[in-house]
Amino acid sequence: MNGRNTLKINGAGHLEIGGADTVELAEKFGTPLYVLDEKHIRDMMRAYKNTIDECYGGNGTVLYASKAFSCTAVYAIAKSENIGVDTVSAGELYTALQAGFPADRIYLHGNNKLFSELELAVDCGIGAVVLDSFGEADILNAICAKRGKIQNVLIRINPGIEAHTHAFVQTARTDSKFGFSVSDGTAEEMAAYVIDKQNLRLKGFHCHIGSQIFEKKSFALAAEKVMRFMADMKTELGYSAEVLNLGGGFGIWYNDEDPELKIDDYKDYVRVIIDTVKQKAREYKMNEPYLVLEPGRSIVGEAGITLYTVGAVKEIKGVKKYVAIDGGMFDNPRYALYQSKYTVMLANRANDACTDKVSVAGKCCESGDIIAVDVPLPETRRGDIMAVLSTGAYNYSMSSNYNRNFVPPVILVNEGKAEYIVKPQTFEDLVRNDIIPERLK
Repeated sequence: MNGRNTLKINGAGHLEIGGADTVELAEKFGTPLYVLDEKHIRDMMRAYKNTIDECYGGNGTVLYASKAFSCTAVYAIAKSENIGVDTVSAGELYTALQAGFPADRIYLHGNNKLFSELELAVDCGIGAVVLDSFGEADILNAICAKRGKIQNVLIRINPGIEAHTHAFVQTARTDSKFGFSVSDGTAEEMAAYVIDKQNLRLKGFHCHIGSQIFEKKSFALAAEKVMRFMADMKTELGYSAEVLNLGGGFGIWYNDEDPELKIDDYKDYVRVIIDTVKQKAREYKMNEPYLVLEPGRSIVGEAGITLYTVGAVKEIKGVKKYVAIDGGMFDNPRYALYQSKYTVMLANRANDACTDKVSVAGKCCESGDIIAVDVPLPETRRGDIMAVLSTGAYNYSMSSNYNRNFVPPVILVNEGKAEYIVKPQTFEDLVRNDIIPERLK
């Protein structure tokens, strides 16, 4: 069991997170339930920020990639840790602003930003917009011209790196909906195009090679390629980039197939990037750029677990044993999407020997509603409390009301005390925006 002291088994044989007994949490708050450990989140934010401060003279910043988990409380934590955030929609941007997050520490990403999203970004004065198409540059320039403003921008480039991760989360291949290819010249063409825009100020370039990556050399290679591109832009266009944004994508532990990384390991990722940037700056006789990193999953992923109550247990003789829970693909669609693997345990009998191999099924009317396949568990009974680990990232943020199930609430645990940061939904929430036309009444 991983978790860097986030998780442990107490004297009662119950799973604890952040000093709180998960069985007691399930009794108090109900299930399904998302649980996040605040200390873990803060420790990870500080690890990235402090490494940039110590190893790069503070010439950079950390942006929490909030698509991993977005709510006002997590933005409040990021604000208090003095880091920035990256957002990918007006909804995330609005949520950050509602939390009182400083607009100048917010970046906006997206391959197809809406006109209204760009308007909101300009009107609230965000730190930078990361451009992803020629048309977007035209629209943003026109919005700024109408308001008499100049907007800082980065250009997302595609260096053609295929990191070792799931094909669906590789984002810097030549064939990708994101960014401008370096190899075919469109990245340079876009740079020249944006430089000529009167109401846009090109600050530098952004690159994100994918997600759930463990190999340090992948990040070093990305840094090398983008630094080379920046050197080429100085030669070809006479343009000196000030900012290098290398995105995120640092992997986390989900199960025993993944390495168990400690905080110092994540610091090493940052050190490798910094060393590469410094080396290439010397080689190309460039100023060291302002370095931006965008970790998301690695900040909140292992900070979170999901608690369920076991319902039906069904064994198909000689085929498979299913254990059904009161959640499912509406609170965790990642197995259905990516066949993502998780570690599953019984929170109320955490010390019991695993004598069964089961598949964990959700309650949705959908044959593909599976959370985990062939995972070891003790003999499981109706009423047991099940914990699925490392669900802090891309679970709540990808949840839905499929089958008109409730999106589970979220609680934040801090030194054994727990409180809501996303309250439970109600039946009224489900029908709040429904309208019956007069002709149907």
